Amino acid sequence: MIRVLVVDDDFMVAKVHSGYVERVTGFSVVGVAHTGADALRAVRDLRPDLVLLDIYLPDMDGIAVLRALRADPSTVDTDVVIISAARDVDTVRNAMRGGVLHYLIKPFSAAALRDQLLHFAALQAKLARLSERREVSNQEDVDDVFAARPRGAGVLPKGLTQQTAELVEQALRARPDGLSATECAQATELSRPSARRYLEYFADTGKAEVRLRYGGTGRPERQYHWTAE
Repeated sequence: MIRVLVVDDDFMVAKVHSGYVERVTGFSVVGVAHTGADALRAVRDLRPDLVLLDIYLPDMDGIAVLRALRADPSTVDTDVVIISAARDVDTVRNAMRGGVLHYLIKPFSAAALRDQLLHFAALQAKLARLSERREVSNQEDVDDVFAARPRGAGVLPKGLTQQTAELVEQALRARPDGLSATECAQATELSRPSARRYLEYFADTGKAEVRLRYGGTGRPERQYHWTAE
């Protein structure tokens, strides 16, 4: 179980983000902090595997918290993901230099956070396998660890909306045997071209796979199967 500390000055937002985390298999929230000082104490006391850190805190900003974590030998290795409405380049640059794993801009969807959590879990698994060997075998091992992070689920191609994407996702999850674009359109009440655009987006981002379904006559039909956790 990957243990997460949620840090946010807004009690309700912290509760929402904690709910997002708890919905992801393999993750649990071990604590919530609403100030920078409380966050530093919680990291030392609770030893979370991952901190979801806000920038706007009442006593010190998240970058100051990040620097304090890196300056303390007991917390220097703590993994951090920034979750904030801060959009200025200096904050993003300082977060990157502080070694954060990612930077999610509020507001974001549960799916966007889930993608980053699953990426973190996959990264931890890769590093654990490499640790058993004590060294990397070749450049491919390193490339695998530094592989491109999945595109945030909240960032959709132009013309696609998060609400409709979640509707198509629900339809796919409800049919583990797979859906064609026509069947998806019927299930979601979308047009067939619209349904196919969302299905292809999920296939392109690795959340669904395409298999060909052969009928009695004519061209094989593309069938989409949900593969993401």
